[in-house]
Amino acid sequence: MAQLRNAANLYQHNTVQTASPAKIILMLYEGAIKFCNIAREAIDAGDITKANTNIQKAEKIIVQLRMDLDMKYPVANEFDRVYDYIYRRLVESNMQKDKEILEEALEHIKTMRDTWKEVMKANNAV
Repeated sequence: MAQLRNAANLYQHNTVQTASPAKIILMLYEGAIKFCNIAREAIDAGDITKANTNIQKAEKIIVQLRMDLDMKYPVANEFDRVYDYIYRRLVESNMQKDKEILEEALEHIKTMRDTWKEVMKANNAV
């Protein structure tokens, strides 16, 4: 079992190491969505610790996406504002364990991911 886990970790590590910057951003969006979904299920189950842990993981991803913005492009300011809003909503949902706020943040993340996928397609980066 440990060997299988090690193999999976190695595969995941290699996938990230060989991914293009565009693909890494897509992977970050997917990760944030995954963690929000886990947190949503945890809120439903009353597992506050699990909800907290996964919302914080999503928050960290949003922070990373903000840090990676290249502010020399005007659109980066727009992205920064959206990321700031998503981050604040994630924090609020975590403080209140409010599933509706979490779902709102999740929808914004999905929209950003879908937009990014379109950008990747337009630039043949898929």
